[in-house]
Amino acid sequence: MRQPLQRPYLALFLLLAIGALMGLTSNLVKLAGQQGWQPLAFLLWSLLGGGLALLVLVRLRGERTGITPPLLRYYLIAGLISIALPNGLLFSSIGHVGAGFASMCLAFPPLFTYLMALALRMEPLSRIRLLGIGIGLVGSVLLALGKLQDGDAPRLWVLAALSIPLFLAMGNIYRSRYWPSGASPLSLAPGMLLGGALLLLPMGLLGADLAPQLGSQAAILLLLVQMALFAIVYALFFVLQKLAGAVFLSQIGSVAAVLGAAMAIGLLGEQGSLSMLLAGLCIVSGVLLVAWRGAQEKAQ
Repeated sequence: MRQPLQRPYLALFLLLAIGALMGLTSNLVKLAGQQGWQPLAFLLWSLLGGGLALLVLVRLRGERTGITPPLLRYYLIAGLISIALPNGLLFSSIGHVGAGFASMCLAFPPLFTYLMALALRMEPLSRIRLLGIGIGLVGSVLLALGKLQDGDAPRLWVLAALSIPLFLAMGNIYRSRYWPSGASPLSLAPGMLLGGALLLLPMGLLGADLAPQLGSQAAILLLLVQMALFAIVYALFFVLQKLAGAVFLSQIGSVAAVLGAAMAIGLLGEQGSLSMLLAGLCIVSGVLLVAWRGAQEKAQ
């Protein structure tokens, strides 16, 4: 009886921890750009380092990642829609729209994830969760409208940032629906990170600068920190997904949105706005409703 009661608390703790680390990533990307890193290069080398670090950890724990054709397919598809596409857009758009706005765009995935899960009958209909997602969506719409009206960023990059959540939602659904039988959460994380890195390599053939920027200690330090963040985030990512499901997991984006924007304003000196404040309040309210109800349902 004790374990089911603890599950909502553990899930909520993991949600907040992962969301905070993801919010930090948006700000590190902006700092990396100031040190000369190209966005896709910073992403590629961070994924490689994080994936290899997780691979070593898995081996030390005595687990096997597996390289069978079904697992390789899972790594590549999950790496494409969960890692390469959303993070590529995120890293590339931050220099144009700011770390605060890019972070806030991460609040959208819960709506898409829940609607997809409902359509696929992976989740039951819950009025409380639907209300929470609706409140969070109102905040996201306020954020988007405020940015477009400001006119301080290219509309194309604003739309690119706003498309990130769609890929994240697709990734949430895919990983849950096609979770390899018998695979542990930790054993899947390295393959997804390395699969995402592999899929970024063709960008070099299309003219993207993927060379590592190692000209200063600050640039190297930022890379090492981002490698560690990717390793920690995606190790916990799969644990939380196994514990609480895809819809609950999608709330990570909402936490990352609020905390990432707060870091951008407080640490990087970015300009806040009334629309961002109202959006943050809506998102926090929606997260509390959806996350707590979702964890309770999973524990029952």
